[in-house]
Amino acid sequence: MKELLAVELFKIRKQRMTFYGLAAVLVLVAFIMVSAFFQGRGFLDIMLKNIQDSFEFQGDLLNANLIIYLVLNSLWFHIPLILMVVVSGFLTTEYKDGTVEAVLLHPVSRWKFITSKYLATAIFTILLVGILMMATFISAYIFFGGGDLVVFLDGLSFYESGEALRRLFGAFLSGIFIALFYAVAGLTLAVLFRESTITWIVSAFFLIVTTMLLKYDFGWSVLNSYFFPKLIDSWQYFFYYDIPFNTIWIKNAVLFGYTILFALTGIWIFNKRDIKP
Repeated sequence: MKELLAVELFKIRKQRMTFYGLAAVLVLVAFIMVSAFFQGRGFLDIMLKNIQDSFEFQGDLLNANLIIYLVLNSLWFHIPLILMVVVSGFLTTEYKDGTVEAVLLHPVSRWKFITSKYLATAIFTILLVGILMMATFISAYIFFGGGDLVVFLDGLSFYESGEALRRLFGAFLSGIFIALFYAVAGLTLAVLFRESTITWIVSAFFLIVTTMLLKYDFGWSVLNSYFFPKLIDSWQYFFYYDIPFNTIWIKNAVLFGYTILFALTGIWIFNKRDIKP
């Protein structure tokens, strides 16, 4: 298994899609930075319009912590989409090139082969979120400087710089579970559909539906609490005035359970199906 995992990680480093994905993440961060520089002031004025006459603000609220919070909002759609497209390519390109069939002609266990891909996907996802976090923190603090954080979430909340930094860091750590879920789901869809274009279309549809169902009331408390579309907002709980740590831990634990379930489903399907389309 170690050898197979090492091979998968080597292949990830050599694939162009890997660097396209990393480039897309960096471009996304740069786009948010530029947009905030030119339009952030107007956004803040609109958000604070009703309370500017009642409160005196000190310091610049358009600062690094607000920019980092805006980047975190990419966890709703942009980062999962990038991950699902890139990760699914780890398998679909090998189906297209006949690599999967060639590898399995050798004495290689099917379940070890596909499991190594899921493990490599998890490592790649954690590294990508880490790169996103580092790129965001470094560039935001260089170009915008520190300051207090203002967040509109069930009303306006203000956090001092140190407190904001702890909340932002916690939100990124929680975001890893969300990113892992979508990455593993993308690889499982690649196992199901094998062909790149179909897998990308289904992945985008899966992401859109999941995001839409987040606010949908199923009328059943179990589904409203534990169905996976209801678990992808755990990072945002770090910006409530009193952080509900128990809720965050439960959401992340259940979502990780879904992640394992998706991976086991993909492994089972890969083992049972013929390799040739």
